[in-house]
Formats: sequence, structure tokens, C-alpha cells
Amino acid sequence: MTRITVNVDGVSCTDEVEPRMLLVHYLREVVGKVGTVVGCDTSNCGACTVHLDGRSVKSCNVLAVQADGHDVTTIEGLSSNGELHPMQAAFHENHALQCGYCTPGMIMQAVDLVTENPNPSEEEIRVGLEGNLCRCTGYHNIVKAVAAAAGSMSSERTEAR
Repeated sequence: MTRITVNVDGVSCTDEVEPRMLLVHYLREVVGKVGTVVGCDTSNCGACTVHLDGRSVKSCNVLAVQADGHDVTTIEGLSSNGELHPMQAAFHENHALQCGYCTPGMIMQAVDLVTENPNPSEEEIRVGLEGNLCRCTGYHNIVKAVAAAAGSMSSERTEAR
């Protein structure tokens, strides 16, 4: 067993883990962040995407011990004071989900995409999300939601200045 300390959604978590435990399993089984879902365990679908030190990673492709000393943000950590993150709100408002299984990872990847490119084109959104699979939608409303959130996130950044 290896002792790790990870800051998950702003809370410091210190635990003993098997060195081979995946971050997705640590988050779900040890920390209780079940919004991060296990989709494929092969890093193909992106359903388990979280932010590690502010950048999106597929948590089925990262060992929990690799997150030791780092910050992890899950889908549960995006909202603030009971208010949805603009990307979460945009997915809701634009009907960008059906079964919802891919949604947490899709939102986490989309937030990273818009952080890197505050005004992405439709093509840039599609390319930026290509590592996240949705088996229910045609992606049209997902792209629409990301574009809408990009606009509102840009407005928030401007107001914060």
C-alpha cells in the first residue's frame, strides 16, 4: 500500500491505496465521487475525464499514486455555491445529453477546451471533443452547448477583470 494525499474538489484526501489503483477507482470507491464514471477502462470513451491540475485527463489512464500531491477536479467540483458551472448549465439548457453516461467526461473535456480556446469554431469543438464518445446523441446539441458555454464563460472572464 502507498499513502497518497490528493486535493479533490478542494478537499485534501489522504489514503492508503494499492500502487496499481486507477484514479477513476480511487475517486469513486475511496473518495465517493461517483459522478466520474467508468466507461471503458481503456481510455477510448472519455467518460471518466477529470481535471488534474486544471487539465483534462482520462482518469482510467492515470494511477491514483500519480495524482499524489496534485489537484483533481471532478464533475461534482465544477459547481460553486449550488450554482451550476456555465458548461453544466449550457448542457442542460441545450438538451446536450440523452442517457447522460458520457456527460460528466464530456463536460470536463469541454471546460478544458474552452479554457484553452475561449472562442472555438464548430470544427474546433468537434476536434476538441473527439476523444469523448457519446453513443446516444448526434453531437449536434453537445457542440451547440459548448459554443453557448464558451460565450458565457468569456463574458464571466471579462466581468472578472
